[in-house]
Amino acid sequence: MEIKKAEFVLSAPRESMCPKDTKPEYAFIGRSNVGKSSLINMLTNNRKLAKTSSTPGKTLLINHFIINNEWYLVDLPGYGFAKRSKSELQKLEQMITGYLLQRQQLVNVFLLVDIRLEAQKVDLDFIQWLGSSSIPFAIVFTKADKLSATKANQNVEAYKKVLSETWEELPPIFITSAEKKQGRDEILDYIEQINKELVNK
Repeated sequence: MEIKKAEFVLSAPRESMCPKDTKPEYAFIGRSNVGKSSLINMLTNNRKLAKTSSTPGKTLLINHFIINNEWYLVDLPGYGFAKRSKSELQKLEQMITGYLLQRQQLVNVFLLVDIRLEAQKVDLDFIQWLGSSSIPFAIVFTKADKLSATKANQNVEAYKKVLSETWEELPPIFITSAEKKQGRDEILDYIEQINKELVNK
């Protein structure tokens, strides 16, 4: 897939205020500071599309970007950021789960995971929740350029092993680097494939 056009549409504080449109939506989510904005900018070939920040937890709304006038890329707030009040965390959780459970247009969630870390409980819990909620998802390992190819593959295999303890079938897995544009074609091809299947339904 070639991305010719990527535009910001709106930021919404809850699912009911998202675009009134039937185009398919692909949501990107992960723990704070996982490299989500960098990945979105790499996928869309637009360095300024999603605002990157060295401060974790900057995305506090549901951000919609329209791609090629055909589908939406949705940037969701990061989770697991400790420096927030309990009420703020609760509000964020309600916003995220409200969107994921109620949004009819959502066709796939890309869950971002830092490839340098061993499987974190907060991510595994979220993966479990997506599965039990019957929400289709793929796992995207980020920051692969920070490790050697061998170490990156070892970490992914270790992660798969952990998942295999509770999952009979593993979700699609992508290894990415925003710096090196690694994984870009694979993710975009995957989105294109789903879009084609939706048209043929």
